[in-house]
Amino acid sequence: MELTRKDILGLSDFSVDEINLVLDTAESFREISTRTIKKVPTLRGITVINLFYEASTRTRTSFEIAAKRLSADAINISTSTSSVTKGETLADTAKTLEAMSPDIIVIRHACAGAPHILARLLGQSIINAGDGSHEHPTQALLDMLTIRQKKGTIEGLKVVLVGDIMNSRVARSNMYGLTRMGARVTVCGPAMLIPRGVEGMGVTVETNMQKALQDADVIMMLRMQFERQQGAVFPSVREYARLFCLTVPMLEEARDDAIVMHPGPINRGIEIAPEVADGFRSVILDQVTNGVAVRMALLYLLAGGRQ
Repeated sequence: MELTRKDILGLSDFSVDEINLVLDTAESFREISTRTIKKVPTLRGITVINLFYEASTRTRTSFEIAAKRLSADAINISTSTSSVTKGETLADTAKTLEAMSPDIIVIRHACAGAPHILARLLGQSIINAGDGSHEHPTQALLDMLTIRQKKGTIEGLKVVLVGDIMNSRVARSNMYGLTRMGARVTVCGPAMLIPRGVEGMGVTVETNMQKALQDADVIMMLRMQFERQQGAVFPSVREYARLFCLTVPMLEEARDDAIVMHPGPINRGIEIAPEVADGFRSVILDQVTNGVAVRMALLYLLAGGRQ
């Protein structure tokens, strides 16, 4: 099977076969990162531009490493040092980049829909590295790869997403992907941070964290999106941590072999206790490792599909 789509904009329209193709391809690329020389000539001559309008450590770095390990040319553009500071529009930036003939453009933007605009304007492949509160498809794919590695399957697992569901693009992409792959997804957080009608995405809503974690196979803690929240959504950060921070006693509600995930960056003591984040059930660093493999897979599949 080949990935026939030009762009990776979100997981809302991904099929089970497409998700499995990406995960299987990523699995085969994991081995490259264990070699003494971590490089193969697979994408030699391919140019990848990382266009990030928002701050990022994990996503941006992993895309750059992924491109370089496949021998592609990776170019990073930070808007703080680009013509955007002089008033250049997204469309003009896109057309300027297109004139330089790159092959793939990876974009992160604070506005939902920005990658879709680029996909319509340009002939190059566009990968959404996070657009506002909309989607973050590559994060969800690496999360699913991690779950499959640790649990052997995704289908039938109870996966609990805890935190700022309303503003989390990671949560939205995971809800699309995990439910498509047959997981039983529960979202948990303060009522004002759970989108109205989210049950329509095939998930269960629970505002009591203790109840939500009962019999959980996978617990995914989400970062509080303070920069996107409108006004005060709970009395205080301390109050939020008291009710929704994953502590060792709270973890006992889940299954004995439950794994703990977090997309990062972590606000220790607010979303997750340090002893849990660094504990034996945590697979947070495995997620980071798998991020490189998944992004290698997507670059390879998009470049190969276009050829």
